[in-house]
This record gives sequence, structure tokens and C-alpha cells, in this order.
Amino acid sequence: RAGVMALEARRRLFKLLMRFGAIILTRFPFWNCFSMLMLFAERADQRRKPDIPVPYLYFDMGAAVICASFMSFGVKRRWFALGAALQLAVSTYASYIGEQVHYGDWLKVRMYSRTIAVIGGFLILASGSGEVYRQKPRTRSLQTTGQVFLGINLICVAYSLQHSKEDRLAYLNHIIGGEVMLQLLFVLYAVLALSFLSGYCVRTAAQILSVLMPLVVLFIDGNVGYWHHSRRIEFWNQMKLLGQNVGIFGAAIILATDC
Repeated sequence: RAGVMALEARRRLFKLLMRFGAIILTRFPFWNCFSMLMLFAERADQRRKPDIPVPYLYFDMGAAVICASFMSFGVKRRWFALGAALQLAVSTYASYIGEQVHYGDWLKVRMYSRTIAVIGGFLILASGSGEVYRQKPRTRSLQTTGQVFLGINLICVAYSLQHSKEDRLAYLNHIIGGEVMLQLLFVLYAVLALSFLSGYCVRTAAQILSVLMPLVVLFIDGNVGYWHHSRRIEFWNQMKLLGQNVGIFGAAIILATDC
């Protein structure tokens, strides 16, 4: 009887956490739009261009807010999660080919890899994962694609820990053990990436990532002084990047808890 009660309590906790992960991910486009608006306002003061040409920018943000609103209310969540993934992909492609703003290579890796991971999170949501009362079966192909996108992001993080002095310094400033611990983190990210890409032990990998992400958001992304003053990342661009990692955290929670 005690075992049954413990199992029931565990299931309840997982449902609660899964709902929390879905709340984070479905509200992510609101933060993304807000931080983009603040970033472009910051640039306007310095007479610099936004990433996307202005007429398209309004359509892009409108689409993001509509998808986020319907996802948040749980209305046709799967369809609007797919719409949010498509909107983010088109938006990123438009800013990439527009070349209105030039970023360093290390910053491009940070920005685009996180965007890919958030798109993956929306695909996981579109598959039916994260639904407390699931009426239709999950679309496994969408979930697998989402997991692969998360894996790509983790490969990029592992790559940055080896080849980007900016990222290496950000971690070395906050971890005990110096270079040895950095290499262990590199191995951890690589193993997690392989798990998501191959589809083996995904739940365990997602649980590890769910524990790791808040620490990264708090100590690495949250070190705004380092990124803004030392590495010259615009303040609201860093806030946008921080929000993307919070969105990835939401996706990891969904994968970690959805039985």
C-alpha cells in the first residue's frame, strides 16, 4: 500500500512539473517578442537597424503573439505549437539572409543553436507531449525531430566549451575545479547530445538537463555584467538569449516528466 501511495505521489509531482514546463514553453514567445522590441528600441537610439526589415517585423511579432495566446489557453495547442515553430524558423531565416546586423561567429553559434532548440521544444509540444489529459496519441515523429533539435543545441554548447574563449571564460569564472571541471562539463553535454540525437535514455537525459539548465541560466546567462560589458553583447540581446534557455528548460521538463 505504501508503494502504491508513493507511486501516486510521484505521478502527481510529475504532472505538476509537466504542467510547469508547458507553461514556461507556451509563454516563451511573449518574452521573446518583448525582448526583441526592447532590443530594437535600444538600437533605434543609436540609429542601428533591427534584425528583420520593419514591415515584416510586425507580421512576425503578430504571428508569435497569436500562437503564444492560443497555446497558453490550450486552444488547438498542437497546431499553434507547430505554428510557433514555423514562425520562429521563418523569423530566424529572414534575419540570417537579411544581414542587417553583423554578429561574431561565437555569438551566432549561441543565438542560432538556442533558436533551433526552442523550435525543437515547440515540435515536442506539437507532438502532444506536455498534455495533462491527452485525447489523441502522441505524434512520435514530431517528438523525435524536437529531440534531435535539442541535441543539436547541446552539441553546439559542447563545441563552444572547447573553441569559444568567451564561453570558456564564462564557465571558468563560476565553476570550481577550473579546466578539469570544464572538460567534464564538455563530456556531459556531449553525452546528453548523443542521447537526444539517438533517442536512447531520453527521459534520463532530459532529467539531467532539467537540473543543469537552471544553474546555467542563473550563473552563466545571468552574469549580464560579463556578457554586456566585457563581451559587448547588447543588454536586451542577452536577455533574449537568457529567455531562450528558459524555454529550453521548459522543453526539458516536459520530456523528463511526460510518462
